[in-house]
Amino acid sequence: MTGSASDPSDWQLHIRNKPRRERLAKRFRDPDDPFSVVLVQDMWLTGFDAPSLHTMYVDKPMRGHGLMQAIARVNRVFRDKPGGLVVDYLGLAHELKRALATYTESGGTGETTVDQSEAVAAMQEKYEVCCRLFHGFDRSAWIEGTASERVSLLPGAQEHILAQEDGKERCLRVVRELSQAFALAVPHKETMKVRDDVAFFQAVRSVLAKRAPGEARSEEALDYAIRQIVSRAVASEGVVDIFAAAGLEKPDLSILSEEFLAEVRGMKQRNLAVELLQKLLKGELAVRRRKNVVQARSFAEMLEQSVRRYANRAVEAAQIIDELIQLARKMREAHARGDALGLSEDELAFYDALETSDSAVQILGDETLRDIARELVETVRSNVKIDWTLRENVRADLRRLVKRILRKHGYPPDKQEKATRTVIEQAEVLSAEWVE
Repeated sequence: MTGSASDPSDWQLHIRNKPRRERLAKRFRDPDDPFSVVLVQDMWLTGFDAPSLHTMYVDKPMRGHGLMQAIARVNRVFRDKPGGLVVDYLGLAHELKRALATYTESGGTGETTVDQSEAVAAMQEKYEVCCRLFHGFDRSAWIEGTASERVSLLPGAQEHILAQEDGKERCLRVVRELSQAFALAVPHKETMKVRDDVAFFQAVRSVLAKRAPGEARSEEALDYAIRQIVSRAVASEGVVDIFAAAGLEKPDLSILSEEFLAEVRGMKQRNLAVELLQKLLKGELAVRRRKNVVQARSFAEMLEQSVRRYANRAVEAAQIIDELIQLARKMREAHARGDALGLSEDELAFYDALETSDSAVQILGDETLRDIARELVETVRSNVKIDWTLRENVRADLRRLVKRILRKHGYPPDKQEKATRTVIEQAEVLSAEWVE
């Protein structure tokens, strides 16, 4: 609220100057900030833009341009938000009609609102498409069963979708479209008829779209997980855990244990096993990419090749499961190489950056390559600064120091330029932790 020095002392806590109000506005515009509900009288009703807002409760008489601007606070399309909801406590429909007439007479174009019947028709169309995707799969336990029985449906539902050509992509797309239409059609009586089915479709989509720990999460996926609103089954149970949904115990992802890999190999849902292994390996790669760029890049290429062959139906699910399990084992073994070589995690990252598999480099021997890696870590650590990646003079000095170390130890001259580029790339990754 605004105020003045003459206001009572117990008001002063609530009076904010312009900078403080701007800080609040910035937080309110941020969809990830927990500050998500405000009560307003005049401020922020007009001249304020926050596209993520979705609901406005109105109990203040408004008309004309002011009413149009107020409604515009929530009617913006944002990510997969199709529109906004205005809950009218005063009966402002006649004022809105007048405002819309003024808008169109003054040259305004485009649809300012969506007729609910259109939203219902779109919802029913997308609902039928979703039903066809799940044709032949018994989901009756979703409505009649206990919470654990509902969760136990998800592995089979995922397998049903993944076994279809482009099933995952089609499911993700059409359930998103159904959810958008459903949000616009609520609270029409037709939405109540399909609410539980929509909740089931959303739960399956949520698990299919869910990313493994360590993997970058898209803002859309986060929004979608939060917006599980249409059924007690989803709202009361929360977001389904990826491992529980697959019928597995949650593994130690840092080592991809042999026991867990054996459990995945024994899953009846073969396509779901492939999907789960992909997510786990991508999550593990995301973690390694922040530590060892060469190792992560090599494994990412292997994973991409296997996934591409599976997507093209060039091989069966059982064969891909074996390939992904072997890849998981190689990643686990690579993680332990540092102990065998007597190198720290950072030193191993620079060791790998030296192209140690190249025959010309192997001539130097492990002892020399280990010495180079240790010296590189020490040199890079002592020369990086907070903003060094943005300062070309610092980068040039560091490149010079790296090349000097390589020459000193007899590193092959024709390999030095590439090794230097890789070492600098590795330094950029690790220095983010070093300078914190």
